[in-house]
Amino acid sequence: MNRKTARRARIKGGLTLALFFFVFVVPFVFIALQAVKNRQESSLLNFAWPSEWVFWQNFITVISARDYMLLLAYFNSIVITVGSVTLLVIFSAMVGYVLQRRKSRLNGFVMALVLAGLMIPPAVVPTIWVLQGIGLFKTIHGMILIQVAYGLSFSILLYRAFIATIPRDLDEAARIDGAKPWQIFFRVVLPLLKPVTVTNIVVQSIGIFNDFTNPLYYLPGRRNVTVQLTVFNFQSQFSTQYNLMFMNILLVTIPPLIVFIFFNRQIVAGMTAGAIKG
Repeated sequence: MNRKTARRARIKGGLTLALFFFVFVVPFVFIALQAVKNRQESSLLNFAWPSEWVFWQNFITVISARDYMLLLAYFNSIVITVGSVTLLVIFSAMVGYVLQRRKSRLNGFVMALVLAGLMIPPAVVPTIWVLQGIGLFKTIHGMILIQVAYGLSFSILLYRAFIATIPRDLDEAARIDGAKPWQIFFRVVLPLLKPVTVTNIVVQSIGIFNDFTNPLYYLPGRRNVTVQLTVFNFQSQFSTQYNLMFMNILLVTIPPLIVFIFFNRQIVAGMTAGAIKG
């Protein structure tokens, strides 16, 4: 019986690795191959080995295209990502703490709003009207607020589940020692939220950095370009420079991929900590 179980486990593991390989590794290899080819060979869109390696030429061309637009896009994306994630961590941790620790009649209503934020799709045109009304349309600040609004519900649920695993005795002990509510949160509770905070930072950072649709809708303009929108630099109505486009995709994909690889265990631990301990 044990042998059958072990054999089934090996088969399932092999199938999982094969699926992972074809879903994630094969597309990445395809992108990398096209990125090191010349324009003629890359237009064939196949897995053939390049007859001439032009990695460095493609790299320089992509970086310097349109007055180094990719570098500007990296700067804008980093500013949006850092600003959005910082606000998400602070606000969602505070709301999750209040929802978990303080029971009131408003909790049900607030949780309904949080769940609605996850289930109801965003309305683009009314959001643009609101941004125009408050003077934040086509601005980095407005884009940060949009990312915070779209990611707040998920972050609140994540923190609320994790805070449930922290004993209330710590709050009571700090209160007896004379700590105020904000001191209890920032000095006692927040340091204990490191696992879920790392998870939230990594997940939200990857999602915001790779976001394509929201900057396309709410952040038009050449000076506001983000990394995902630079793909359009090498596409036109009648032709596409596939070698440069795939090199651009490669340069945009590598940073989030590195972050995910190094923090993969922290992501899984933070996502499951609340469920396991609860």
